[in-house]
Amino acid sequence: MKVFVLKRRWLVALTCAVVAGAMFWAVSSPAVVGASSAQRQLPIYCVQRDQKMASLSFDAAWGNEDTQQLIDILGTYNVKATFFVVGDWVEKYPESVKALHDAGHEVMAHSDHHDHFNSLTTDQIVADINACNDKIEAVTGVRPTLFRPPYGEYDDHVIQAVRSMGIEPIQWSVDSLDWKDLSAADITQRVTSKIDPGAICLFHNAAKHTPEALPGILETLIGQGYTLVPISQLILTGDYTIDHTGRQCPA
Repeated sequence: MKVFVLKRRWLVALTCAVVAGAMFWAVSSPAVVGASSAQRQLPIYCVQRDQKMASLSFDAAWGNEDTQQLIDILGTYNVKATFFVVGDWVEKYPESVKALHDAGHEVMAHSDHHDHFNSLTTDQIVADINACNDKIEAVTGVRPTLFRPPYGEYDDHVIQAVRSMGIEPIQWSVDSLDWKDLSAADITQRVTSKIDPGAICLFHNAAKHTPEALPGILETLIGQGYTLVPISQLILTGDYTIDHTGRQCPA
């Protein structure tokens, strides 16, 4: 009886070891990891570009005190940018939305009310974006093809919902942190030190020191040979992949 118990314990231990090893292989296997990574839904953070191209983007959700100043500064350097605007902001400041469009800047969607999209259903996300796009199109005559999630917040179902509309979700690879009221010098240093080909830079409309920082940023980047274009001209069309960092690459 004693020998039987010992053998039984040994078999149980051996079985556990085999099961543990199988689980470790399943989790660690490159094929399994690759499949899991492939299922993850990511927006575009930046683009694989050999040329010195980059994009400046501005989120507009609340204030409007510096919109014309931003338009004037960008115009001085002949730079076109992408402005992601909230539907409520469009309703409050339609003249600024028109001014952005008339100056040659892209006006794209940033949601209708700046809600947390992770808490919305797919139908609610689609309805929200369409409501924002309707307002933008009514002012500019152009329906947005890009979308930036409020708070930069997303999960798989958010990205799937956005792409189901034929719209490309956009994040950023360089954050100016202007919303933290950093000094103009700090904003300039952050952006100019972090930018690289294919970068998408994040700024905010109505941020305290952005208008002060913007001329120096533009002069530095243009002096380094960068061409600054709207995001729709930076991103790739046709077949592409998005790697685990959110970089859009040719297929």
